[in-house]
Amino acid sequence: MTGSLLEVITLDVRDAVAAEAGGADRLEVVADMASDGLTPAAETVAAISKECALPQMVMLRGEASFLATPESLKALSRDARALADAGAAGFVFGFLDEAGVVDLAATEALIHAVAPLPWTFHRAVDHAADTQASWRAVRLLPNLATVLTSGAPGGVADGLPLLKSRCEAGDGPLIMAGGGLRPSHVGVLMEYGVRAFHVGSAVRASWSDPVDARRVREWRALID
Repeated sequence: MTGSLLEVITLDVRDAVAAEAGGADRLEVVADMASDGLTPAAETVAAISKECALPQMVMLRGEASFLATPESLKALSRDARALADAGAAGFVFGFLDEAGVVDLAATEALIHAVAPLPWTFHRAVDHAADTQASWRAVRLLPNLATVLTSGAPGGVADGLPLLKSRCEAGDGPLIMAGGGLRPSHVGVLMEYGVRAFHVGSAVRASWSDPVDARRVREWRALID
């Protein structure tokens, strides 16, 4: 891997192959971007594994909310086993309770279910009632690889002050900036100390179009 990490949202094999050709380091494999990304089928992960060497960080999210129930956690734990068998290198998840506080019990239950694989806490952290408190809760959890964050619900443009403050608090190595990320943000974020970047719509014409290897290559050049 190069000095900075580039992760590309991937829906299928065609996306994965294009992301790899463009110089991505890692895939975030999801289904249903209309719901901001849900758990993909194990068959999708297995098919990508056959055609693409990049590590797959696979979404564990059953519905378009950040809430967890005992039943949903059981289902996600079963999904995780099947996805790991299919080739997942790690997972992406994270939960809030109804008050908007990080649901540590649910998150830790899934950490245990996916161990020893690494995981990313996804943008639930940006939707917490108190984002600084949510960071304090998340940053010390075991096997945490990255926190996918824009710093604010509205995207990176709104979240730059929070991302700067988290870097000043020593969390720069954990941050993977994504969610409304634009090329103009990269230089600023790198000055703060961010070295991991996550792109989805920025490397395709629309969510109904595949990843464009040329656009991935432009991001690769930008963050290098």
